[in-house]
Amino acid sequence: MADDPLVPAAELAAQRRPPFPGESEAYRDARQALLEAEIEFRRSLTRLTDQRRALPPGPMIAKSYRFKDENGFEVGLSDLFGSKDTLVTYFWMFGPERARPCPMCTNWLGAVNGNAADIKQRVALKILGRSPVERQFLFAQERGWRDLDFIQTVGDEYARDLGLLNPDGSENPALVVFQRAGSEVRLFWSSGMTGDMADPGQDPRDAPDVASLWSVLDLTPEGRGGDWYPKLRY
Repeated sequence: MADDPLVPAAELAAQRRPPFPGESEAYRDARQALLEAEIEFRRSLTRLTDQRRALPPGPMIAKSYRFKDENGFEVGLSDLFGSKDTLVTYFWMFGPERARPCPMCTNWLGAVNGNAADIKQRVALKILGRSPVERQFLFAQERGWRDLDFIQTVGDEYARDLGLLNPDGSENPALVVFQRAGSEVRLFWSSGMTGDMADPGQDPRDAPDVASLWSVLDLTPEGRGGDWYPKLRY
């Protein structure tokens, strides 16, 4: 049962069975301590997820933002939900002034594309950009993305209201989740960790980090590195 008391993490970690023989006593003790921390982190992550899901109704979206869908038709925000009541959006940095899209956005979308068909069984998923939708699709074809739906923002009101356009004309990405109830659309959650909230020596990041690239590299002894970023081509 969900309300049953949890077994202490240290007790669970003590059940660890090494996958290969020959580990040193130092490695065994350190790995068991790490496993205990990993169990506690999992539980903390579960509490965080429950806390997010328990958010009260967010602000109603009163403005009539306009978009162009994958077929080139002009639509409103509520139209992007389709038959779903939840809409997950990602605004990527591929404005008309950019010759090529942001490599970091591209990396993130590549991973999401692999799960998009499954995600869309549960919620609506739309990728928003300031470039014409045809231009976004051409890049998607170049990358071999088949399951992402690209949407063009009509005008820059949406991007400006979310603080995604900088004074120098550059852009910021944004992961935003909306909820629909009848004719009302409300904000459910949006990433709130700004660059000013980054810890010393770290790039700005959310918690949990939704980028599979970093999640995988975090498993390695080298980690993320301090000066490496993905590129569009290697």
